Amino acid sequence: MAPRSCSIANALGVVGERWSLLALREVFLGVTRFDQIAANTGASRDVLTVRLKKLVAAGVLEKHQYSEHPPRYEYVLTDSGRALHNVMLMLKEWGDTYVTEGPLPLVWEHSCGAVLEPRVVCAACGEEATSESLTRAAELTH
Repeated sequence: MAPRSCSIANALGVVGERWSLLALREVFLGVTRFDQIAANTGASRDVLTVRLKKLVAAGVLEKHQYSEHPPRYEYVLTDSGRALHNVMLMLKEWGDTYVTEGPLPLVWEHSCGAVLEPRVVCAACGEEATSESLTRAAELTH
């Protein structure tokens, strides 16, 4: 039996590895240079190099040179990378709720002044999307 065809599996093939997600976290937080990404994630230089190359090849990040002597680069989110922002917020929310003990290491405040508690809502009606409110639709094509 063949595995289920799934966009989640396809997405995980690009970003579903610890060091890739932590590198993306850093770029979302404005840290774009290799040395600081390595320091903030704890990833070895070899592992981080491979992960960043994969994210660039997948079109999630772009590499921009900021120094010629020696050649140095920073990593910038593409449209595809910026589209992962809500995924990262939801992963953080899950970690805050079910994994992190004690004070939260990072709290976001929304422009309205409230602490952000991200939710997925239906674009058509605005109601929260929960496992209880969803049913599988017929196969759709884009």
